[in-house]
Amino acid sequence: MSALRDALRDLPEAVFADLLESEDAYLLVVDLPGATADTVDVNVEKGRLHIEARREKDLPPSFEYIREDRPLFLDAELPLPPDATGAGADGSTDRGVLELRLPKYEAAPEQSIPIEDA
Repeated sequence: MSALRDALRDLPEAVFADLLESEDAYLLVVDLPGATADTVDVNVEKGRLHIEARREKDLPPSFEYIREDRPLFLDAELPLPPDATGAGADGSTDRGVLELRLPKYEAAPEQSIPIEDA
């Protein structure tokens, strides 16, 4: 988990993130002002968590941008903790706060694997 904790320290200064841990999951909370579920994409690939977030901005009528800073608010690639695969993960946004719940794989419910005769 230290790799993920260290990676969070390397996020842009405008991004605040918390990492919490319980017996069965990690909770990653990232402040993304102006981002919504429609403007945030999260996926897991090869043991890494990819987060891309865009701000929703209202452009007042009769105005146009002379300069626009950071339309892409966050594009981050973070290592998953060693005991999480991303399987069963879920996420939500509420008022610009992204919460990702990453289950630990040893906490996954037991399941029976059917075996058939050949």
